[in-house]
Amino acid sequence: MRWRKDFTTGKLNIERVYLITSLPPGTASGAQLAAGIRGHWKIENLLHHVRDRTFREDDSKIRTRRLPRVMATLRNLAIGVHRQDGHTNIAAALRHTASDCHRPLTALGLTG
Repeated sequence: MRWRKDFTTGKLNIERVYLITSLPPGTASGAQLAAGIRGHWKIENLLHHVRDRTFREDDSKIRTRRLPRVMATLRNLAIGVHRQDGHTNIAAALRHTASDCHRPLTALGLTG
């Protein structure tokens, strides 16, 4: 269980959290399970949260055939290229890159 505070109402809530694992019962310690949960949320915060907040992925109207996967791949590419260049604020990096049509190609190593 974990405690969460709703900052809009100030109300304190208790959440029951379930973890599904393929490990046999008793083979993982609490610390190992906690590390797995933190690892999951690290991915969620570094990638999915950025895709949703910066690219507004959940609001996308692209829903048919392969297009959603293609767009997710392009978003992941943009995030990865900017992170590889050392940017931590992806939204600011995108704005900076968008101001010059040659910057995306340079970031991808496609220009000399």
